[in-house]
Amino acid sequence: MVQLMTGETNMVRNFFAIGAGIIGVAAASALPTAALAQAYPTKPIHLVIPFVAGASSNDIIGRVLAQKLTPLLGQQVVVDNKPGVAGNLGGEFVAKSAPDGYNVLLGINGPMAISPSVYSDMGYDTVKDLAPVALVAKVPYMITINPSVPVKNVKELIALAKARPGQLNYGSTGSGGTPQLCIELMKYLAGVDIVHVPYKGGALVVTDLLGGQVQMYCSGFSAMMPQIKAGKVRALGSAALKRSELMPELATFIEQGLPDFEVSSWIGLNVAARTPQPIIKRLYDDTAKMMAAPDMKAYLLSQGAEPALMNPEEYGAYLKSEIAKWGKVVKAANIKPE
Repeated sequence: MVQLMTGETNMVRNFFAIGAGIIGVAAASALPTAALAQAYPTKPIHLVIPFVAGASSNDIIGRVLAQKLTPLLGQQVVVDNKPGVAGNLGGEFVAKSAPDGYNVLLGINGPMAISPSVYSDMGYDTVKDLAPVALVAKVPYMITINPSVPVKNVKELIALAKARPGQLNYGSTGSGGTPQLCIELMKYLAGVDIVHVPYKGGALVVTDLLGGQVQMYCSGFSAMMPQIKAGKVRALGSAALKRSELMPELATFIEQGLPDFEVSSWIGLNVAARTPQPIIKRLYDDTAKMMAAPDMKAYLLSQGAEPALMNPEEYGAYLKSEIAKWGKVVKAANIKPE
């Protein structure tokens, strides 16, 4: 009996010795991550923009964000353009990079929230393989029409489309882009049939909208403001949740009776999944400081964008809601990659 108790005592001692060893190993393995997060950043950070340099306002805004973040982070933020596959290649690069915060993706709504439903295999998952840092800004969209279309508001447009199924058309910048998804969302919510006419660029759509070859177009505010002011096109409504400071007199689609109609091109920051939380927090905190600067709002408005700061949790939830929303529209419209 005494031998049995002694054996049990030895087993208990061994158990605690092994447990202490495991805890010690776990603590030791955590030290490099903790030290890395505390020291971050110790070298230049790459802001990966998934589009060609100078090709869009996203690139222009991204370069200013890099410039503004540099003094806050204490390291140079270098712009790294990685275009390809509708913005998916840049996202894949960051998703497969080391989770150390030195490659930051300029996340755009197209590749982040729309592409997951358009492409069967993107090479990465925008939710599982990327970690949200912050939503930074939104570019609100509006729908404009050629003045020959006999409507003055959203209700009249929907009534006309229902009376003339398949007779109205709209232009877009290509399959799967936000301009197409915008009108397709309206069609989905209102139950109307409007024909899609794809183009290879926004300038071509605007030219044919002015000429009457296409009857409507959904775009960011800045793209159409000159034509609206000149009376060459008519703005029907804003696709934002609330009236935009860019054109406060323009009522939203929601105000005009089309619930849940929100379309914007948005800009966020993401890093590889499994990036330590202290690093994500550092990036978010400095992004929040940047967004609080007095000149930042004025700059974004000059680019047709509006500040829309969200923390990692808010941005992550927003991304998931955007993926779900556009997934329904992509399926209903049977949108395929070009």
